[in-house]
Amino acid sequence: MISIKGHYVVDEKGNKTGVILDIKDYQRILDALEELESIRAYDSAKASGDKVVPFEEAVREIEHRRK
Repeated sequence: MISIKGHYVVDEKGNKTGVILDIKDYQRILDALEELESIRAYDSAKASGDKVVPFEEAVREIEHRRK
């Protein structure tokens, strides 16, 4: 789990409206989200039951279609 300490921005009524993060914490969040996106894409592809295509073959097919 990522440990984040943020500073809240509040409106005149004291309602939280935003947060200020240390840039390192922000980058860690972005990195974690990117990793999660990759995991979800993998899980989705695996669950689809589609034919597995090696990466190199997929690249060749894409390049061939662009011509």
